[in-house]
Amino acid sequence: MKINFENLSEQNYHLLIISPDNKKVNSNNHLDNSSEDILNGYLEKKNKEKEIIETFLYKNTQNQQKKSDFVSKFTYVRFEHSDDTSSQHSFFGKLLSYLESNKAKNVMIIFNENFNDENKKQEIIENLLIGFKLKDYRFEKYKNISKKDFKIDEVRILGYNGKSRTELEKKIKHKIKCLDGIFLTRNLVSEPANVLYPQKFVEFCNDLKKVGVEIQIFDEKKLKTLGMNALLGVAQGSVRPARVMIMKWNGSKEKKSSPLAFIGKGVTFDTGGISIKPSSGMEDMKWDMGGAGVVAGLMYTLALRKAKANVIGAVGLVENMPDGNAQRPGDIVESLSGQTIEVLNTDAEGRLVLADVLWYINQKFKPKFMIDLATLTGAIIVALGERYAGLFSNDDLLVKKILDASKTTKELVWQMPMDNEFDKLLNCPVADMKNITGTRGAGSITAAQFLKRFVGKTSWAHLDIAGVTWSKKGTKFSRPGGTGFGVRLLDEFVRKNYG
Repeated sequence: MKINFENLSEQNYHLLIISPDNKKVNSNNHLDNSSEDILNGYLEKKNKEKEIIETFLYKNTQNQQKKSDFVSKFTYVRFEHSDDTSSQHSFFGKLLSYLESNKAKNVMIIFNENFNDENKKQEIIENLLIGFKLKDYRFEKYKNISKKDFKIDEVRILGYNGKSRTELEKKIKHKIKCLDGIFLTRNLVSEPANVLYPQKFVEFCNDLKKVGVEIQIFDEKKLKTLGMNALLGVAQGSVRPARVMIMKWNGSKEKKSSPLAFIGKGVTFDTGGISIKPSSGMEDMKWDMGGAGVVAGLMYTLALRKAKANVIGAVGLVENMPDGNAQRPGDIVESLSGQTIEVLNTDAEGRLVLADVLWYINQKFKPKFMIDLATLTGAIIVALGERYAGLFSNDDLLVKKILDASKTTKELVWQMPMDNEFDKLLNCPVADMKNITGTRGAGSITAAQFLKRFVGKTSWAHLDIAGVTWSKKGTKFSRPGGTGFGVRLLDEFVRKNYG
């Protein structure tokens, strides 16, 4: 979707009139008098309605060289303005879907001339275009013959010339460029596993280097030298070797200050290993690297907007496959921390990957806090459905900051309980711990308790995003498919608290 600030009205464009209040409409001659009168008559009857999206026909007389009138469509849009930018993004995402359903190929946008708050106009334009862009994303790169979805080609903003146009265009284009981090995450979770495996994930993230993110890659040999045996155990059944990717963004003036750390689970395909999953729905396991995708997208976003913080992003990348060399139920591995783990179920693999990466980041970088993200458990979907991510933490202040960011971005999280009684369920007679409890209840909680054993006294939070990484119906901010959930949440978290 092309965004254009050329102040030129076109006959064959779908006119969009934005009105953030219920004032009488003045279209500045874009509508003929008769159409404007009909619209205002209609709006008198709808005076108390806070939200209207309605399409009308009108005589388009913009091209004075043509004697005959040209019948065009226009859509009137009323919404209740607020400072809640995420609600505006959501509303305008809905508007984009409406325009697509009306087959509006090209759209030109004006404001009701009776609305004259210039600052609010510019804010609304920004939120409209961000809402459009978030909703407009689609993953169609493998559609060669089949029909692709209808798409709006151009959105043109009318009414700006000279310096005001230049400044507004520059500001908005930068904001839209910063959305590329979300789109990177969506791309990563959408790619099929035959294309996206650990090494390819690394290659997909090369664009981060262009914006100043330093990247360090640990190959299988390095991982063995370090002693990341919990992570390597998950990968040993696959022909695709494991990788760990560490991303660094140094945006603070205090270069030696403790970094913020974000860690992601990156299982590029999860068959369950020897504890193999049922075949139904297994194709969804291409996005079991959703946590790693969010961390990569977040690091890209922070670099694009030049966040004033030092940040570490780390992802453990493996493929969990059944094979003659695969890890078996009952195997015992010694993690990087020195703690031993009895692997009772090879499909509880994400926690094994995260255990080694969490320990390494904590020991190597001494971060202010660590936040990990993972499509970790099906149990969190049972508990919270597809609207909320589960939040687990050892630090109430960190929780508060994440919940505040959630409230702003409308990427919803819900804090779940943790305590020593849950932790005891992980105790094991033959090793320091087992990777599952063997009981049916509290699966998400005990998974979080497992991770907590690898963070020491460092402030830590775990986001179980299994229910929110992919949406078959679409969300307020995305079409069906990868949602990019977590990038906006954590970018806002960093912005509010660290710069």
